[in-house]
Amino acid sequence: MDETSTRRALLAAAGTVAVAGCTGRVAEESTTSAADSTAAETVGTTTADDATETPEYEFDLAHDETAWERYDPDWSGRTTPPVPVDLEPEVLVENLEIPWDLSFAPTGELFITERTGRILRFESGEVSEVTAPGGVLDAEAMPTDVDERTWFIEGGEGGMLGVAVHPAYPDAPYVYAYYTTQPDGEPKTNRVVRFDVSAADPAATEQVLVDGIPGDAIHNGGRIAFGPANYLWVTVGDAGEKQLAQDPDALPGSVLRLTPGGDPHPDNPDAGDPRVFTYGHRNPQGVTWLPDARPVVTEHGPSGRDETNLLRPGHNYGWPEVRTAEEYAADDEYAHPLTNTGEESWGICGCTFYTGDRVPEWTNRLVVGTLIGMHVNVVTLDREGEQPPRDDGAEAFAADWYDDALAATSHRTLDDALGRVRHVEQGPDGYLYAITSNRDGRPTADEPFPRERDDVLVRLTPADE
Repeated sequence: MDETSTRRALLAAAGTVAVAGCTGRVAEESTTSAADSTAAETVGTTTADDATETPEYEFDLAHDETAWERYDPDWSGRTTPPVPVDLEPEVLVENLEIPWDLSFAPTGELFITERTGRILRFESGEVSEVTAPGGVLDAEAMPTDVDERTWFIEGGEGGMLGVAVHPAYPDAPYVYAYYTTQPDGEPKTNRVVRFDVSAADPAATEQVLVDGIPGDAIHNGGRIAFGPANYLWVTVGDAGEKQLAQDPDALPGSVLRLTPGGDPHPDNPDAGDPRVFTYGHRNPQGVTWLPDARPVVTEHGPSGRDETNLLRPGHNYGWPEVRTAEEYAADDEYAHPLTNTGEESWGICGCTFYTGDRVPEWTNRLVVGTLIGMHVNVVTLDREGEQPPRDDGAEAFAADWYDDALAATSHRTLDDALGRVRHVEQGPDGYLYAITSNRDGRPTADEPFPRERDDVLVRLTPADE
């Protein structure tokens, strides 16, 4: 194991947990599909500093959402509550530095980003550094043994953020990333890049796919993922310039849908920047797909008012013009949310629509990490004619002003078990994996986080296994 790997403590038990070698794919995608295609991509010298030529790769890549292994247009919502369920967070890796995103490869390898600037690989109980490109904004992970807390550590909310693995991996050995950069004397910007991780020096193969996305100390968005039709989705925050979210020609406050090579999806809406699928978002930090391939995003709100939104192409999701119950009830011009937390802040973050069977009580439900809330929300989305699980522990989003495409009901679980939960992801083995964000300076001095082992990658394992 290299110096970076040995610096991070691995639990002895993690050596018996082999993520690699699992079958299945955790690549997901789109609401519309182009014809199936066989793609051969040539990657040459790019705009990234010191980039080199990379080889040509031949690979088959279908753009047909109905071929997605999780595709089920007749899926059913759940009518029983998802809790109580006795889950034990099994720590697989500890002492991470503000992990931000997870992406499983079809081979079972797990790629992890740390906001401090690294992409890691977790395989067969071992962690190794894949790359640490020099252009990433220098973020800082707080030590675990100090009482002082600061809301904005070095780098603000920027740094190495989203990660996604090419659906044809390893035939197309690309790992994609979204990161914040700030050349000397220049404003912060965000970019979407990809690396050839089969190269001896992946950083030297960096290819910039989207550059110049406005960035800031706040609201950088940053989640990226491949959807059911094998197109790349990118969530972009408003970078603190909220009126830009109302401009479909601008990237801030939008969700992008791109080809694997970074071009606009051929069926994107005509109005505005051709890469923009939806706009009017504040700081979307989670994206996932229902079994019928409809996309869902989660996004941070102002003083609470975190939202879950079902995306429809070309729609305006209202920020900053509407965000409260009264504003939505009085205005049908904008798309309405499935959930809105009102004055309560979940600090809603990365999410997955869980279709696995390791936690059967959660199957066919949206599982969402929360930061300020320091818990996991399990959101049941019921279709017309299904009875939502409205027990005593349920929070129902049933007012007339909510998006009536699905009935949303939320249950809290894992309160204070992990601290700030940055993201939850379904693995190819059917388990749920989560990462924490306890070293980002945000926990207060009277909270039990960060712990000495923070930050961590965990697997949520039923206690009776």
